[in-house]
Order: sequence, then C-alpha cells, then structure tokens
Amino acid sequence: MKTYKAVQVTEPGKLELVERPITEPGPGQVRLRVEACGVCHSDAATVDGQFPGLSYPRVPGHEIVGRIDAVGSDVSKWNIGQRVGVGFFGGQDYVCKPCQRGDFVHCQNPITPGITTDGGYAEVAIVEARALSLIPDALKSVDAAPLLCAGITTFNALRNAGLRSGDLVAIQGVGGLGHLGIQFAQRMGFHTVALSRGAATEKLAKDLGAHAYINTETENGAEVLKQMGGADAILATAPSGKAMTSLIDGLAVRGRLIVIGVASDPIAVNTVPLIFGGRSIYGSLTGNASDNQDTLDFSVLQNIRPMIETIPLEQAASAYARMMEGKARFRMVLTMQ
Repeated sequence: MKTYKAVQVTEPGKLELVERPITEPGPGQVRLRVEACGVCHSDAATVDGQFPGLSYPRVPGHEIVGRIDAVGSDVSKWNIGQRVGVGFFGGQDYVCKPCQRGDFVHCQNPITPGITTDGGYAEVAIVEARALSLIPDALKSVDAAPLLCAGITTFNALRNAGLRSGDLVAIQGVGGLGHLGIQFAQRMGFHTVALSRGAATEKLAKDLGAHAYINTETENGAEVLKQMGGADAILATAPSGKAMTSLIDGLAVRGRLIVIGVASDPIAVNTVPLIFGGRSIYGSLTGNASDNQDTLDFSVLQNIRPMIETIPLEQAASAYARMMEGKARFRMVLTMQ
C-alpha cells in the first residue's frame, strides 16, 4: 500500500477526500495506521480558517487513535504494533519561557495535530513520539479518541482545581464536554450538580452520575447553588459567556469558575463577589502525554466512557457539520476501514 485516504481542507470551509502518498516518519516521530479520530469543535480552527497563519492543504483532527506501523530514528520507547493516541497537545519547542519552566502545555510554539501539522482525518498520520499515550486494552479505539481532548480537558480541570472529596462541584452544560465532566466529578468523589436548559436533560444528567440537576430554563442557577451552600467549583463547559456570567454569584467563598468552553461572547464580572469572598475565574487548557495517560487509565478504572456517534472517514464533512450544528450526541468519531 503506497497511498492512503485523507480528508483535507483546501480552503476555509472546503473539505475534500484525497489520496496521499505514504511517507516515512522523521527523527522522533512515529507513523500511525489510524483507527479512529474524534471530531472536535476546535477543528474549526482549521476547517473554517480561524487559526492565524494557517497553511493549506491541511488534514484536521487531534483526537487520534491508531497503531504504530513505522518508527523514526531517536525513538526508543515505542514499538511497531502498539495502539497509541495523541490529542491537542502534539509536542513542545523546549525553548520558550513556559517550556523552560516545564509548563509544556502552554508552549508558545506548540505542535498541534490538525493545525500546525496534518491530523487524524486520515488513514495514516505521522506524529511526535513524545506526545503519545498508550491506549489501555479495555478501551475501544472509538471510545478512547474523545478522551484525548474532551476527556483530558475536563479531567485535568477538575483534578487540578484544589478540591477535596465531598466538595460541591457544578457542571454547566450537559454536552460534549459536560457529559464527561459529570462522570469525572462524580467518580472523583465530589457532590456533583449538573446545570442545563430543559427538564428533558435531567434523567441523562443523573444517569451519568449527577446527584442533583438544575433546570436553568425555570430556575435561577446561581440562587439554587447558593441555597445548597455555594459551589466550590463550577466547570463551565457550554460556550456562552452570558450563561457563565449568570452563575458567578453561585460560587461559595473561595469558589472558582473554571472555564473550558470557548465562548464567542465575553464574561461580564462584578468585582465585588470576587473581592469579598476570594472567588476566582480562570481557564484550563488540555494536558501533556502523561496527563492523557492518566485520563485514559482513570476512565478504565472508573468505567467512564464518552457518548459517541461513529461515521466513516469518507463522510467527515457531514460529521463536522453535525458537530458544529450542535446535533451530535455527544461526540462524533471518524472510523477507518
């Protein structure tokens, strides 16, 4: 086999299926036979041309699971045949100030599959070996793929928030991020409260592990949280600055609003509740390869799985459109023949 199928972006908004020649991995790289690739809202950076300085054609996709079929020079840890994954963090430059301080996730010149290099909307992908995590045998490839972005984002945000077992943690939104956030929060031992619009979502939220549900269509989320004693943390997953703003008053003393949903509108902040109560608002990105490994292993340990819809690679454009229209329940995953 000398070629492989890939779905590439040739210009903003245009996805096309092409045949590409197979190439060899360079130093420090491995070549994967892709088995599954998640479709993420961040793929819009490539598909819709939102990333500055982006060069086309580019293959999107940063939730990649596959088997190693070639290893470049200077790679000692990984072997042909291993099933591995790589997420949004695809490598660091080692020279910028965050990297010099060991904060690789905030590298100023990162390698990002699907944006700075070709990603996983393809049968073959070449990735940096230092960004790989081993996929546990208990995880299907289609289930592992979303955990490499949506999973690690929610997992790391919660475990790095300075919380203790029994703390009240609210998950804003029961969607692609939120449905995983509920599972992680409950399994970590937090008093988990889900907030979303509509009564119909309550059963799903509680089936996922929420101890309580707040219908923001009929209830004031912040007021209900205050009646419960205040949230020690609110994980904001739904992409609405207005909705996030409305919940700030529901934080407990020293509570924190952790933002992981990328909103197009701003969060409006009244400084008084921040100052009088030591409350805070901050963002949380993804994680490095070891964080991804922890996410995968914890998901196996606690039986956490994403809710997914699978679709063949050839229908990547339809999968992307379904995700962007908010119709996916809850993560779209491309599969390869």
